[in-house]
Amino acid sequence: MCGLRNVPVVLLHALPLSSVMWQAQAASLRARGHTVITPDQRGFGGNPLGTAAPSLHTVADDLAALLDERGVDSVALAGCSMGGYVAMAFLRRYRHRVRALALLGTRAAADTPETVAKRIGFADLMLDDSRRDHLVARTTPLLLGTTTRDRHPGLVDRVTAMAAAAAPEAVAWAQRAIAARPDSWSVLRDTDVPAVVVAGAEDELVAMDEAASMAEALPRGRLVTVPAAGHLQPLEAPEYVTELLIALLDAAAADRQHLAVESPADVEDGGNRC
Repeated sequence: MCGLRNVPVVLLHALPLSSVMWQAQAASLRARGHTVITPDQRGFGGNPLGTAAPSLHTVADDLAALLDERGVDSVALAGCSMGGYVAMAFLRRYRHRVRALALLGTRAAADTPETVAKRIGFADLMLDDSRRDHLVARTTPLLLGTTTRDRHPGLVDRVTAMAAAAAPEAVAWAQRAIAARPDSWSVLRDTDVPAVVVAGAEDELVAMDEAASMAEALPRGRLVTVPAAGHLQPLEAPEYVTELLIALLDAAAADRQHLAVESPADVEDGGNRC
């Protein structure tokens, strides 16, 4: 069994990227002795899309199966954008397996009918060979803040290349899965673990008041605003996000140590096998 200080962490990527987006955080956390799991969600990073109907619950079940394969019972869970939606779907089905939570650039509310229609339209356009490249080139830079777009064109090019390399079928599947998700407010209210909601000060996709409401809904949540960053904070402010995750994992470890004092047998029964 892993030591109490080593809380395994899962880092869930944004759409339409892959687990590569978490490369900086994964390296830093592993250097501190953490088990880090960075899954590519179905259809991304070479992971097969499969034939299941679009559903975030399916992606959550994929993660549970991966943790079972690796002998990991419970984790700290961090998700950016689509990764945040997957994290909340995982909480809905496997709440007992989550020791800490970080939600970055995501929202708890379900999509409005207008937003659902836009997602479905986006999914359809991704499957149109004549329009896909223009769509990716036009929309991908909006994932980054204005400061990033102005000062770090290389990162804009990198993110756009990653988006262009994503399988169109996978992007369309994910958009439909996200469009069908329910709201997660009750899920957050029932998640009594160390938690942080991370918002980019220049995020053009998630409003600051939405992020604040999510942090307020979490019993132990706090809101952190990342200056000069947009929707993809792990890429735009890698060191800042790494420090936030380290603090969250330290809080999760402190929780486990407290539990060990209160009920050693329960900790041993529910420990992580890494």
